[in-house]
Amino acid sequence: MALPLNEIEWSEPLFPAAPDAAWEAELKRRGARSFEVDKRIAASPWLRETAYATTSYIPRQMPERLFRIGSLVTAQENACRYCYGSNRAYMKVLGYPEAFIQRIERDVHLAELDRKDQLFITFCRNLSRSRPRPSSAAVDALMALGFKRPQIAEMAFAVALGCFYNRVSTLIACPPEQQFERMANGPLGRLLGLVAPLLRLLPSKKAATDAASPDAAALAEGRFGPVVAPLAGLPAAQVMRSALEGAFDSAVLSRPTKALMFAAVARTLACPHCEREATRLLANEGFSADEIESALATLQSQRLPSAEQPLLAWTRETVSYETASIQEKTRALRAHMPTPMLLEAIGVAALANATVRLAMLLE
Repeated sequence: MALPLNEIEWSEPLFPAAPDAAWEAELKRRGARSFEVDKRIAASPWLRETAYATTSYIPRQMPERLFRIGSLVTAQENACRYCYGSNRAYMKVLGYPEAFIQRIERDVHLAELDRKDQLFITFCRNLSRSRPRPSSAAVDALMALGFKRPQIAEMAFAVALGCFYNRVSTLIACPPEQQFERMANGPLGRLLGLVAPLLRLLPSKKAATDAASPDAAALAEGRFGPVVAPLAGLPAAQVMRSALEGAFDSAVLSRPTKALMFAAVARTLACPHCEREATRLLANEGFSADEIESALATLQSQRLPSAEQPLLAWTRETVSYETASIQEKTRALRAHMPTPMLLEAIGVAALANATVRLAMLLE
């Protein structure tokens, strides 16, 4: 059973707040605010863009209500104090009763939800944990109750990107949005909660990204393209493609290190699809099959830069962790590498966990 909010251990922030004025202005132009996470990852262009895409994503196929419930469940399963508190507060502001939220947290049978919704929550919990990842049987069960494949694809994406954001927030030990949490639980939050259900009755606007989503063939050509292709037709496809291209195009860490980090997560979660793609990327970098297998078996490779050597063993620890322990191990890495490298490593490990979880759509 996942921990309740007040039982999650949380250390001091790994990085101090270091806002980037240009990025703050860009967020404001987009109609977004700068969160505590943004102030600590702003130095990495691809990471900050992926984080923004995660928090600003508007579901197109799955109901907004399930999207919010899924975000809460995913944050709880990943024991992310930052995301759990923020999602919980946001649900209060959106008008969800405290009793309803508590029943979801306790995984109690929800009389307010029908069988479809209950199965959705189970799917979110199981994909977040991925011990093991949900199989094709989970997709079949959802379809048997009336969910369509595009809805399931967006569900898997939402959980995967939630796992990404949860890990970024956890690994940097981002301080909670305490002011927002206090507001949500105070008189103003209660007032907003009364008004929010009425506002949700108004027509919503769809972003221009709906029309720009690449088709499956185009998606399949990129890095980890087969994993991203099932998102064709959804804005989620461009989010994943941009994140993966941004991560691998960045020069802060070496490409072989990043590919081996993805391979380590894939091997740990028994995902042949992502391991095969990571192997292809490593072969393009001149790695032999024996060198790849040795690196995955020992979580070491002499072909990696010395400062990046500790990342493979640490990456495997990010797949399933106790919060206090992984924060301590991440803090220990600061003795081996400068802040830009560690920040990128955190982003890559988080993205690898998201990508391998999304690959369950190929099962």
